[in-house]
Amino acid sequence: MRYIEEIKENETVVEHYFCKQRQTGKTKAGKNFLSLILADKTGTISAKVWELNNQIQSFEEGDFIKIEATAQLYMNEMQLRVARIRRSDEGEYDPADYVPSSAVSIDVMLEQIHALVQSIGDSFIRRLLEAIVIEDADTAKALRVRSAARSMHHSYMGGLAEHTLAVAQKCDFMHTQYPEANRDLLIASAILHDIGKTRELSAFPENDYTDEGQLLGHIYIGTEMVTLAAAKIPGFPANTAMQIKHCILSHHGEFEYGAPVLPKTLEAFILHACDNMDAKTQIVREAIDADRTSGDWAGYNRTLARNIRKTSL
Repeated sequence: MRYIEEIKENETVVEHYFCKQRQTGKTKAGKNFLSLILADKTGTISAKVWELNNQIQSFEEGDFIKIEATAQLYMNEMQLRVARIRRSDEGEYDPADYVPSSAVSIDVMLEQIHALVQSIGDSFIRRLLEAIVIEDADTAKALRVRSAARSMHHSYMGGLAEHTLAVAQKCDFMHTQYPEANRDLLIASAILHDIGKTRELSAFPENDYTDEGQLLGHIYIGTEMVTLAAAKIPGFPANTAMQIKHCILSHHGEFEYGAPVLPKTLEAFILHACDNMDAKTQIVREAIDADRTSGDWAGYNRTLARNIRKTSL
């Protein structure tokens, strides 16, 4: 198996990959071409098919395909110029090669998340977390395997659990620095801030937006999950539910980043800061890990709008 992370410039690549995305475009001259996103467990790579001839056999988005291509650098990112494509036959590929996974044990991460749930002193908040994260079979299963994003950060199996745990641990530490914050609200909001992604994103190898994710988004979905779960707990305080939902609704921090409301409580501010730090630091780490060029810099990162240095000064 020639993994995507191993591909070098000017190399001829003959391999099976998962076709994550397929789009048709037109050149300035009006000629049709295909723009693909190919994936394996080490990441994704852009691929272009400029010549649509009988060497490009029928295939669809979501298929495993065998390609013959040449690797080229384009804007400091590796890209494949594809000459031949056919659908892969069953038995020609190992599905395990196409599921990127967290380097951390998912069982260990979930044990730590569950331990944080049990550390909550407020019985109503603890019961809410148990109902959503532990007892809801579909949510618990999805939390084990979903990514935290389609491509931006933690986009691998277990990525959602890894990001959730990291944000909750950061919030727990921040409570020691700002003890006036309500720890129970803060930890609960951290565990639940991205819980909507268990339904927003599909399982691997697709790892793409579901219809629910496209139409509603994880912020709304997560808020609705809290509303429905809290309604089933007799006597659940409306004010407590409102504060947790405010943290979920505002955790992106700014309207321009998709937050329906801005953080207006101490817990919401802390959650946003911890979520933002973990996500953006992971983007830097992944950019450095993915870079296969020589030199001290990993190049320009569009998400962060800056060049990333990959070696120490």
